[in-house]
Amino acid sequence: MAPQRFHEQFDHIQRSMPDVPLAMGPDDSAEFLYEKGVVLVRDGEEARIVEDTVRAHFTAAPDLDQEQVRRAGPRTSRSGITRIRVGDPGEGGRDADRTVAHALRSVREHESRAGHRMVARNHVVHIAVNACPGDEPVPVPLGEPPNPAAADTPHDPDTAVGVLVVDTGLVHDYRSCALLGHTGGDAQLQECDERGILQQYVGHGTFIAGLLAAVAPNTDITVRGTLNDAGAVLESEFGEKLFEAVDASGWPDVLSLSAGTSNGRTDGLLGVENFMRELREQRTLLVAAAGNNGSAAPFWPAAYADLPGWEDSVLSVGALRSDGEFGACFTNHGPWVKVYAPGERLTSALTGFDAPVPYVYQHSTYDACRYGFSYGCTCRHPRHSGVLSDEGNAAKPDQVMFEGYAQWSGTSFATPVTAGLVAAHMTAHKETDPRAARRQLLASNVEFAEVRGAHVPALRPSTWRPVPAVRLGPGL
Repeated sequence: MAPQRFHEQFDHIQRSMPDVPLAMGPDDSAEFLYEKGVVLVRDGEEARIVEDTVRAHFTAAPDLDQEQVRRAGPRTSRSGITRIRVGDPGEGGRDADRTVAHALRSVREHESRAGHRMVARNHVVHIAVNACPGDEPVPVPLGEPPNPAAADTPHDPDTAVGVLVVDTGLVHDYRSCALLGHTGGDAQLQECDERGILQQYVGHGTFIAGLLAAVAPNTDITVRGTLNDAGAVLESEFGEKLFEAVDASGWPDVLSLSAGTSNGRTDGLLGVENFMRELREQRTLLVAAAGNNGSAAPFWPAAYADLPGWEDSVLSVGALRSDGEFGACFTNHGPWVKVYAPGERLTSALTGFDAPVPYVYQHSTYDACRYGFSYGCTCRHPRHSGVLSDEGNAAKPDQVMFEGYAQWSGTSFATPVTAGLVAAHMTAHKETDPRAARRQLLASNVEFAEVRGAHVPALRPSTWRPVPAVRLGPGL
């Protein structure tokens, strides 16, 4: 991944969360972001053990301040975790936080005896967790239809499949799109900043709802604005917000989630443990994005699909290239990704259905594919970005016109395509169990694609149109 792009996006997320100093990790890599000076623990007895152990370790180390070690959040919560402060969040730069690293190491012996993890970083859960999205939305020519196109299945309120989208909310005029006639939920909090520049990831939730409605018209879709802070939320808050989302309208048939994080581990996220246990006891199917890091490292919560006990309740989704034959350059991959679906250069609803809507963007162009691919991938695709330059000064903005639809890429969008196919299978086969529909859909699927040399299952909606992936010449 291009370091310039990562640091620009890091700065943007930091500005969207000004009260939460962030670091990148592990060490100084760009695999994930996390809160400086704080660790997460399970509340109750484990929290007491961790707090005492870290304080004793810091007391014995002359260069560490044991006075910093104290509770930094509620002692109990529905998500089952609490924050412990271990250092001054204002110290140091964006590289790895040494106080957090010391705190993690100090508890290793206790974790070994307990046989499970007791402490973790407080990760940033994000639409593009390494702060590097597939690309930004671009307008499409007037009259270009959605891709996937809308299926002809009628909507039946008595049999409609309930789908919950946990994302950025809905733009102000989404109701003027006929495709979203059975969609509701939270409004996007702020579409543009005080300069009129479109905020990053505005329209993301609307775009996802449009893809779902196109693939599976017999759905009732609810979009929650859980990820309104530039597509990000702290792990310490994420579990609570997921519970709030299902509390608001009940557990849905399908929950579509296009966010997550790597954490350098293979045993899940501490902050969503309670939610994932509750999910397992429900009938809801979680369809989750595998992430845009171009990595084989597990990405959570999608990678729960590979953990014993969650095989039926979670489906992890990677993205196919625009031609549908290979994996997109940005998609995460590996045996924990259970299926791939179109995720590059899809066309869906964004905004501006009442009248053409001009939006001002900061413009940013990168000539090279950050993952080393030679085809005309999203790294090389023209895009607009809401971030500032490295110097912190606004570059000359571009003004672009959206007339209803946009083109966008990412595992974010392969996810609702897959969720829509599960819902469409439920309608077509009169199947009321979404987890059974998942099993049946994958068992009956005979299509495959190639991802990093591996032969993988691929789901391609019948209304999806492949777009040629142009191979660039040597050295381009």
